[in-house]
Amino acid sequence: QVQLVESGGGLVQAGDSLRLSCAVPGRTFSSLAMAWFRQAPGKEREFVVGVRSGGGTDYADSAKGRFSISRDNAKNTVYLQMNSLKPDDTGVYFCAAGADTAFLRRREYLYWGQGTQVTVSS
Repeated sequence: QVQLVESGGGLVQAGDSLRLSCAVPGRTFSSLAMAWFRQAPGKEREFVVGVRSGGGTDYADSAKGRFSISRDNAKNTVYLQMNSLKPDDTGVYFCAAGADTAFLRRREYLYWGQGTQVTVSS
C-alpha cells in the first residue's frame, strides 16, 4: 500500500500563486509515476498534470504555461507549482501515484491522496 499526503491548498486571489506538495513515504517513490487531478464542484475529476518515473511530464491544456510539476526523489515528494491562478482553477486537488502506464494513459492511477482544497477568488 502506498500512502500519499498532500498539503499546500488554500484560499487565494486570482493571479496569485500556490504550491501543492504530495509526500509519499517509503522506498518506492522513484519508481512511481505521479500526477495531479482536480475536481470542481459539480464536475468530474479531471487530469491536470503528470510526471513519469523518469521525469517526463504531461500537462492538460488548462495547465500549460501556468502550472509546473516537479519531483524530488530524495524527499519522496512531488510538487505542483500553480501560477496566474484563475477562479476556474478552484477545486479539490488530488495527488495520484501509479505505474508509468497510468502516466501514458492519464488514468488508472492506483493510489490517491485525500485531496486538498484550492479556492481562487475573483
